[in-house]
Amino acid sequence: MLRVGLTGGIGAGKSEVSRLLAGYGAVVVDADRIAREVVEPGTPGLAAVVEAFGASVLAPDGTLDRPGLGAVVFADPEKLKVLNGIVHPLVRARSAELEAAAGPGAIVVHDVPLLTENGLAPLYDLVVVVDVAPQTQLARLTALRGMAEDEARARMAAQATREQRLAVATLVIDNDGPLEALEPQVRKVWEELTARAAAAAGAAPGTE
Repeated sequence: MLRVGLTGGIGAGKSEVSRLLAGYGAVVVDADRIAREVVEPGTPGLAAVVEAFGASVLAPDGTLDRPGLGAVVFADPEKLKVLNGIVHPLVRARSAELEAAAGPGAIVVHDVPLLTENGLAPLYDLVVVVDVAPQTQLARLTALRGMAEDEARARMAAQATREQRLAVATLVIDNDGPLEALEPQVRKVWEELTARAAAAAGAAPGTE
C-alpha cells in the first residue's frame, strides 16, 4: 500500500485533484467529508461540539450550523483549537478504518486540508501539495464561493502559509492556471505514484 497525503490551502482546487486521482484508480479518503459525518445528528461528535460551544451552533433541524460555527472558530484561534480537538481524533479513527479496507495493493490518497498545520506529513509515504498564489486563493473564494473578502482572508490566515505547505511537499501541483492545465499535471503525479507503488511492492514482496 502506498499512503499519500494530499493537501492545499482553501481555494487551491484540492477537491478537483482528488476527483481526478479517484478517476485514475486511487482510493481517496476525504477528511472533510468524514469531518461532516462525525458531527451528524445523533453522533457523539455533535454532542461534544454542542457541549463545547452551546446549542446556538445547531440549525433549526438539529444539524450543525457549519457556516455559523465556522464564523466563530475561524475568528478565534483558541476556539478553533477546541473544535479541532473534538473532530480530529474522530476523523483519524474513521480514516484508518477506510484505509484498512482498501487492501494491500492500493494507492490510498488522504485528502487532508490541515495536514501541514497538524504536522501529519510523517504519517504518509509522500505528500502532494496543490499550490496556488494567495491572490488566486482570495479571488476564487470571493468570486466562486461568494465569501466576503474579510472572511476569506480570515480563513486563509487560519491555515498554514504557502511556504509551510511547500516545505513538506514531495510533489507539487501548480493550480494557478486554468482548469484544463490541471489534468495533465495530475496524470503525471498519478504515474509517479503508480511507479512508486510498484517499486515498493517489488522491493518488499508479500508486504504492504
